[in-house]
Amino acid sequence: MTPRHWCRLLAKMVKPRYKQDFCSPALSYLATAHLSSNSPHSQEKNILLMGLPGAGKTTVGRILSQRLGIPVVDIDDDVLEKTWGTSVAEKLAEVGGERFLEEEGQAVCNFSASGCVISLSGSNPLHSDAMLHLKRSGLAVYIDVDIDDIIARLSRMKVNRIVGQCADVPMRDILQYRKQFYERWLDMRVFCGKGDSIETVVEKVIQVLARFQGSESETFTSTRSCRSTENKPSSDLKFFSDVIVEGLAPDRGLYIPNKEFPKLEPSEWLRMANMSYPERALVILEKCIHPMDVTPSELLPMVYQAYGENFARESVAPVKHLAEDQFVLELFHGPTASFKDLALQLMPQLFAHCLPQMCNYLILVATSGDTGSAVLSGFSQLKGTEKERIGLMVFFPEEGVSPIQKLQMTCIKKGNVRSVSILSDFDFCQKTIKRMFGDSSLTGHLAFEYATVLSTANSINWARLLPQVIYHCSAYLDLLRNGTVSFGDPIDICIPTGNFGNAMSAIYAKQMGIPIRNVICASNQNCVISDFISTGCYDLRGRSLIVSNSPAIDILKSSNLERFVYYASGRDGGLVRDLFLSLEEQQCFTVSKDLLQRIQEDVQAGWCSEEDCMTAIHEVYSKTGYIMDTHTAVGKVVADRLHDRTCPLVLCSTAHYGKFAPAVLKALHSSTIPDHPLEQLNALSAIAGQEHMHKALYKCLREGESRQHTVCRPDYDVLADQVESMIHESFLKVM
Repeated sequence: MTPRHWCRLLAKMVKPRYKQDFCSPALSYLATAHLSSNSPHSQEKNILLMGLPGAGKTTVGRILSQRLGIPVVDIDDDVLEKTWGTSVAEKLAEVGGERFLEEEGQAVCNFSASGCVISLSGSNPLHSDAMLHLKRSGLAVYIDVDIDDIIARLSRMKVNRIVGQCADVPMRDILQYRKQFYERWLDMRVFCGKGDSIETVVEKVIQVLARFQGSESETFTSTRSCRSTENKPSSDLKFFSDVIVEGLAPDRGLYIPNKEFPKLEPSEWLRMANMSYPERALVILEKCIHPMDVTPSELLPMVYQAYGENFARESVAPVKHLAEDQFVLELFHGPTASFKDLALQLMPQLFAHCLPQMCNYLILVATSGDTGSAVLSGFSQLKGTEKERIGLMVFFPEEGVSPIQKLQMTCIKKGNVRSVSILSDFDFCQKTIKRMFGDSSLTGHLAFEYATVLSTANSINWARLLPQVIYHCSAYLDLLRNGTVSFGDPIDICIPTGNFGNAMSAIYAKQMGIPIRNVICASNQNCVISDFISTGCYDLRGRSLIVSNSPAIDILKSSNLERFVYYASGRDGGLVRDLFLSLEEQQCFTVSKDLLQRIQEDVQAGWCSEEDCMTAIHEVYSKTGYIMDTHTAVGKVVADRLHDRTCPLVLCSTAHYGKFAPAVLKALHSSTIPDHPLEQLNALSAIAGQEHMHKALYKCLREGESRQHTVCRPDYDVLADQVESMIHESFLKVM
C-alpha cells in the first residue's frame, strides 16, 4: 500500500469534530489526519499561518477564525508579548536579532494549543526547534505574497526593521532570504497574485484547505473509460502517484485528470512574469500535483535540480525575437539539446518518488533517437538510494539513429543506466520490450532472484506530458515581461508535431489561463496529423513512413492524439475507445463533422516538403543570421502559411541545429560537409559562432569517440540476458 493509500485510510477512520461551517470538513480533516504529525494518537490539529512580515497573517487568521468558528492565536500578541511582558519591537531593540530568535523560539516551544488558527510571527520559521514543535500539532500554510506588495505594506505600516536586518542589507534581500525557510516547512502554499486583497487571500486559504481535505477529487481516468469516477470504489481510484508508475491504463487508454487543469487568476500570472523558470515551474506543478502525492517541500528540490546548472541558459527556455511578429521558444538548452530534456530532467525524480519502496526497478525504453539520450541523462542524475534501486536500459537500432544521436546515448555510462544497440529496426526494439513485460517466466525470475520489477517511462506517461505545460506558460510570461503583450492579449503557438504531446501540453496551458488562440501543428511529409485535422479522417492504410531530415516527427501513429480527441469530444471515453480500437484493428477512423469543427476551433495544421524545409533554413539565416534545426524549419514554413499575423506567434524550436548538422550544413549551402560528427559541429561553429554551439553536445562527441558500446543481434534471449546482466551488476541482490 502506497503512502497515499495509508493517508486515505486514516482520513476515513477519524471522526469530524466541527460540522457547523461549509468549510468544516477541511478543518475536521486537519484536526485528525495530517501527514506531518509525529503524534501516535488523534488530536485536534492547528492551522499554522506563516509568511513574510506584512503578509497579512494576523488579519487572515482572525477572519479565518470567524469563518471556521474556532479560536485564533497570534504568536506575537498572545504568546511572545505575554511571555516577555513587553512588545515584540521593544524586545528586538533590547536584545538584537540573534538573541531575539533564540528567546522567541524558546517561548514558542513552551506554548501548546489544539484546534486553533495560529498566526505565526514572520521569524518563527527561522527557528527549527520551534517549527518542529508547532508542526507536531499543526499544518503549515504558507501565505506566499509578492515581495513588492510586502514592501509596499511595510512602508505603509512604517516598519523599517525586521529580525535579521542590518544597516547595509536592503529589506528586499532580507525578505528574499527568508523565503527558503517558509518553503522548508510548508505543507501547502497559498499563492497570492499581485495586489490580492485580504479577502481574496482568505478565500484562497479556504480553497487550499478544502483541496487538502478533498484529495479523492483529484483522480485520474483513462481516455477510454466510460465509467464515472463517482461510481468507483475508492480502492479503484487512480491518483498521480499511481498513474506515474503505471504509465498506460489497463484498458490501453491514456491517463488524464478527471478535472480540468486548475485555472490561475490574471493577478497570479502577472506575478509569475517576473519569476525565474524554476519558480514558475514550482507554482504550476503545485497546482497540478496534490500534496498527498508530492508535498511542496519535496517538489521544490526536484524542480531546482531539474532546471539548474544542467541547462546552458539560466532562463532554461528563452524566447527570442525572430522577425516581425514571430518569436522562437528555444527548448534545446538542456543536457541533450532536445525539448525532451524539459520533461526528462524532472520525470525520473517524480517517478522515483512515486515508486513503492519494497523492491528494485529496471526501466526499459526503446528509442529511435532523441528520447534515448534524454531519458538516459535524466535517470543517470538520480542519487542515493534512488540510484541504487532504479536502473534504466535503452534499446536502439544500430543503423536507425544518426551518428550524433548514437554518440549521445553511448557516451552516458553510469552505474544505473545503459544503452544497447540492436542490429534491427525500432519496431523490433519496441516489440522486444513489450514481449519482456508479457513474459511471466522472465518477470517472475527477475522478481524472485533479484527482487526486481520491470517498468517503463515512455512518452505517454503523464509525468512526461505535465512538465511540457510549463514552458508554454513560461513563453507567454516572457512576452508579458518584455512588453510584447499585455495580459489577455492572445498568441498563437506553432509546434513541429509527431506524437502530439507537445501540442496537447499547449492546450492544457490554455486551460490554465494562458490566452493561446490557436495551436498550429506542423508536419513533414509524414502528414497524418495534418490530414486528420483537415479532414477528420485518420487513415494509416497503405501508408508507409517516409524518412526525412526531421526524424523526431517521422511518426504515423500519434500516441497523444488520443488525449486530444478525448478533450475535444467533451470527455467521451466510449467514443475514444471505439475510434482508437478501430485504428488498431482497421488502421483508420473518421470523426463526425461536429467533432471535427470542435477540433479545428483549437488546432490548425499543415505540412511541409523536404525542399521547403531546407529553403526555410537558408532564408531565415540569410535574413536574420538565426540558424534553425530541421524541425523548427518545418514549423516556420507551416506558420508562414497559416498564421494571420493579427497576434504574436511563438515557434517552438525543439532541438539544437547541431544535432542535425549534415542537413543544416546542406541547407546553408556549405561547400563541404565533413563525415565525422565532431567536424560537422566545427563547420557549423565556423558559420554560427562558437558561442551559439551547444557545449554538452560537443562534450559528448569528444568523449564518445573512443567509447565502445554493446551491439546485439536481434534475438530475444540475447536481449533478455542483457537485462539480467545489468540487474545483476546494478542491484547486486542475488538471493
